[in-house]
Formats: sequence, C-alpha cells, structure tokens
Amino acid sequence: MNHLTSYKAPGFLQVFADGSVKRFDHEIVHASSDHQSSDGYKFKDVIIDLSKAITGRIFLHNDHHSPHSSSGRLPVLVYFHGGGFCIGSTTWLGYHHFLGDFSVASQSIVLSIDYRLAPENRLPVAYDDCFYSLEWLSHQVSSEPWLAQADLHRVFLSGDSAGGNIVHQVAIRAMRNKALDVKIKGLLSIHPYFGSEKRTPKELPEGAEGHVSMNDMFWGLSIPKGSDRDYFGCNFEMQEVSAEEWSRFPAVVVYVAGLDFLKERGVMYAEFLQSKRVKEVRIVEAEEESHVFHVFYPQSEATRLLQRQMSEFMKSY
Repeated sequence: MNHLTSYKAPGFLQVFADGSVKRFDHEIVHASSDHQSSDGYKFKDVIIDLSKAITGRIFLHNDHHSPHSSSGRLPVLVYFHGGGFCIGSTTWLGYHHFLGDFSVASQSIVLSIDYRLAPENRLPVAYDDCFYSLEWLSHQVSSEPWLAQADLHRVFLSGDSAGGNIVHQVAIRAMRNKALDVKIKGLLSIHPYFGSEKRTPKELPEGAEGHVSMNDMFWGLSIPKGSDRDYFGCNFEMQEVSAEEWSRFPAVVVYVAGLDFLKERGVMYAEFLQSKRVKEVRIVEAEEESHVFHVFYPQSEATRLLQRQMSEFMKSY
C-alpha cells in the first residue's frame, strides 16, 4: 500500500499519513560478546525495562580497578541522546565513540539510555523512561558487576539536544523524589532543545535556512496531541517550580555552539536558571562549532576539548 508522507526528515525519519513510522538505518556499534574495545574502555548493553523496551549501554574504562578517589568509587554519568525525541540511539556510532572515550577521559562509569521515541510515544514518556533509569541504577549497583564501583552520591546527568531537555526534567523529578537513592551532583546540558510559541530571532522563517520547519516538525511529533510549544516540556518557563526547589537544584553547565541554530535557547535556559538563583550555572561556548558536533565528529579536537571541560566540571563536585 502506498502511504502519503505526512512528515519527513530526510535521511532520518518518515511519518506516514496512517501514523506508521519509518526510521532510516544508521551506522551503529553492536555490543560484542567479550565487551572489549581497543580504545581504553569496554561496553555492554543492559535491559532496563523489558516491557517498555528501555535499554542502556554501560561504558567502563579498562583501568577502573585503580583507586581514583578516597572511597575507591567512581562517579556515574547518565546520558540521554538527542534526536528531537523522535530519532537517535546510544548505539549510533557517534554516540558510542563519544561516550566510550568520555568514560576514559573522565574516569567515570557512563550509562547511556535508549528511551522510547515519539511519535509512537509522545512526551512525557521519554521523561518517564529516563527517570526510571535512575531508579534502575540505584537497584542494580548491588547485582550488576559493572556498577560495583558506582558512587551513587556522585551521579551526573548529561545529554545533547532533546537529551539536554530530558536532563532538566529528570533533575526536577529526582529533586522531588525523596526515596530515590541517587544524589544528582550536576547537570551537563549540551546544546539543549527547548522552545516556545514566541520565536527567537533565529527561529523566524527568514532566518534559519530550513531549520524552522524541521524544528516545528519534531515538536509537533513529540509533544502531546493538542499541546503547543508552550507545553512545559518545551517551554521551561511554564513549569511550576518553587523558589525552595530551585535552591536545591543541582549545579548546571550549559554547553552551546556558536554556529548552532539552538544557541539562543541554550543561553536563554542558562539565564533563566540564573534568575532562579540556582546555586551554580555556567555557560561554555564552542564558537566555531555546529549543533551536536561531538556526535558527528567524535574524534575532533573540539570534541576532545568538550570531554575535558565536562571532566573538569565533574571533578569539581
């Protein structure tokens, strides 16, 4: 049967008029049987919730048995991939290399999450899945050998684009959940994906070389039906958070890229947090780089610099 295309992101995604979805194949890294890598780390895939098809990939540097802190335990970075909530995977080649190399650079355990995607699973499903990954982490430390050295009092949340958006939402949920046996020390938001009904200058139709229509398409596919871009998951200003809660919000570093269509949104996000008196908010810019350059060029010098900057932020907590 020939379906009419309702939405299309060339090379990534087609959504047909009958609601069916086609995602195009991308180069991925399969988990090998021996979990070994020649780049100083090993990795393996784990099932977080079989019934909801939530999975993850753990990266662990090869010299993890060496003592790197007074407790001998390692910080944990929980990472949420980008893709407009509709595409992407921790198995994609760029994410795999970036996160594997980062586990070595930061001497940390990295847990990267494959959450359910829109439009089949619209927001807040991605938030639900990614928060659940923290609960899974807290329960698995005693039974998963690769997490035996995990320091649950030094957990950091990171992600790029839509993943940066997820970081914000998961942090709010974690802050409000007093039963969660995980201490979020900091947030590392890379080129975060936010929006609103009011457009920024770069989001005006004449100013973004086609980015506007693609941006609107992903938001239309990911937010709940009947919502607009002032949905709380899109527009961070629309979420009710008390002053007392903001005072307990983790330290945040927002990474932006000078050539990124979403740079304005990242700066606005950081300035919003500063206005709420969050205890520490930093902005770090890669002036000559584009959106999620670390995924497209995981071996570049700009990516190595980003990894060093992220490592330094984590070591300060």
